[in-house]
Amino acid sequence: MSLLVVGLSHRSAPVSILERASLSADTQAKLLQDTLAAEPAAEATVLATCNRIELYADVDKFHAGVAELSTLLAQHSGVGLDELTPYLYVHYEDRAVHHLFSVACGLDSMVVGEGQILGQIKDTLALGQDLHTAGRLLNDLFQQALRVGKRAHSETGIDRAGQSLVTFGLEQLAQDADVETWAKGKKALVIGAGSMSSLAAATLARSGVSEIVIANRTLARAERLAQILNEPGGTGVAARAVEMVAVGDELTRADVVVSCTGATGLVLTGEAVEDAARGRRDPLFLLDLAMPRDIDAAAHRIPGARLVDIESLAEASADAPMASDVDQVRGIVSDEVAAFGAAQRAAHITPTVVALRTMAAEVVAGEVARLEGRLPGLDDKQRAEITQTVRRVVDKLLHAPTVRVKQLASEPGGAGYADALRTLFDLDPETVASVSRADLNDADVKNRGRV
Repeated sequence: MSLLVVGLSHRSAPVSILERASLSADTQAKLLQDTLAAEPAAEATVLATCNRIELYADVDKFHAGVAELSTLLAQHSGVGLDELTPYLYVHYEDRAVHHLFSVACGLDSMVVGEGQILGQIKDTLALGQDLHTAGRLLNDLFQQALRVGKRAHSETGIDRAGQSLVTFGLEQLAQDADVETWAKGKKALVIGAGSMSSLAAATLARSGVSEIVIANRTLARAERLAQILNEPGGTGVAARAVEMVAVGDELTRADVVVSCTGATGLVLTGEAVEDAARGRRDPLFLLDLAMPRDIDAAAHRIPGARLVDIESLAEASADAPMASDVDQVRGIVSDEVAAFGAAQRAAHITPTVVALRTMAAEVVAGEVARLEGRLPGLDDKQRAEITQTVRRVVDKLLHAPTVRVKQLASEPGGAGYADALRTLFDLDPETVASVSRADLNDADVKNRGRV
């Protein structure tokens, strides 16, 4: 296993750099394709959220891998390598596994313990599978990360420490007031209809707003979200969908605006916010969860408007208290990292063990054929008994060494046992490689149905 992750997040980089380095869906796909075309990488996938961009790859050379992945991130993000490098972090092998598992549990989130990251990890795996850039290692890794994250949330009280970025943002808007008391009766405008916007709409509906207007570049997606909110037995809030061209008019009627689109430019300019805020009795509350930002940062200085964006959320989250359950989650992560490493090291030797047993079976078949040539008078019962006896002898001789070598290989530093086994028994490298390829193809077929 040669897992490498190169990335940047709200912990390593200012929001201004994260904003410039954000990757569109098309750019993510091109980044993965170019990563696989690069010599050091055998498989890759990218985890891109509003506060992190991480490129995961299976590499055969550490230093070359770091250089190549860093260069690719710079090229596709549009931020120069010299400018980007000081904010990049690198994790390798077990440390990379530990990092992803911590991310999956919400320990590395802006809001500690938030569970939305699990959906983003699931999307990351699906992207790698759809583009065929995620092989056995990354399939196993991300599937396990999802299980570890779910385990942390089910076995501990980490949920009490964490919340969604949406909820945290609304709390910052409400300041010292209870969110439900603050939101009750307000009219909300949600810009965007993706997963974060959908969560925002649902959260606002539960908080007691009187109306939700959803604006999206694709009207059909906004209409689907509005329909869900309007379903009988649902939230009970009145919801309707509008096209993006109507945002200006809706802005003047809204009390609360949440924006999270994939736009590369501003959705709400400072001028538009200033016009909508002018003459209001109560402030126009703005929550910008997009990266790059949707709402002009100038809104921070506009009278009658209150803006909370990713940058201000990062500052607020630095002072958020840690729950006592965090230590328990860290223990879960450490245990799971050790178990994953042992399983991967054991799996690494499996093709060699299979090749050894295949060679032994061929030797048995050859010797039985020679015996039949020397003793042509054997009947079927005698031939079968002799064949079974020889197979039992070989199986018994191989059983203890192969079981023990798997145990040794699963321990730290056990990678050399596969090489030793191949050397001792003069195993054909191509036979071992063919077993590995078959195993990889089987794993790919199996894992593609598990996301």
